[in-house]
Amino acid sequence: MTSTTATPLPTTTSASAGAAAPPLRFDTKIAVVVRDDLAMWQKLNVTAFLASGIAHASDTVMGKHYEDASGHGYLALFREPVLCFTADAGTLARTHARALSRAVPTALYTADMFRTGNDTDNRAAVRAVAADDLDLVGLAVYGPRGTIDKITKSLKLHA
Repeated sequence: MTSTTATPLPTTTSASAGAAAPPLRFDTKIAVVVRDDLAMWQKLNVTAFLASGIAHASDTVMGKHYEDASGHGYLALFREPVLCFTADAGTLARTHARALSRAVPTALYTADMFRTGNDTDNRAAVRAVAADDLDLVGLAVYGPRGTIDKITKSLKLHA
C-alpha cells in the first residue's frame, strides 16, 4: 500500500504571535457511508466498526498517542477528519461498486452482521454472498482525496 503524508496549506510568514496555525490539508480522505433507514444505534454501531477497519488501511492513517497535562495517556486517533455520509440502499451499492473499481481500502458492514455475535461469524456472513448481492448497511473508504471524492460524489453528509 502506498504511504501518504499530510500536505500543509500555504502559510504566511507575517502571522501574528498566538494566531492559530492554518489547518492541514491531507492528500488522503476517509469517508464513512451508512444506509439512511437504520436505527440511530445501528448507524453509530456501524460507523464505529467501519472506522476500526479504516484504522488498519495504512501505516499513516493514525496520528500519535495523546497525553493530558496530568500525564494520563490516551489512544491515537485518525490523523485527519472523517466525513460521514448517508445514502439509500441503491446509492450505497453504487458507492460500493465505485470503491471496488478504484481498488481503495474499503471496510464494509452488511445487514447479516447484525445477526451474528462475533468476528468469525461476521466474516463468514460476508464470504457467503457475492459482492453485487451484499445487503450493505455501511462502508468506509480511505485513499487519495480525488479518488474518494469521485467515489462519494453526490452523497449527502450525515445530518
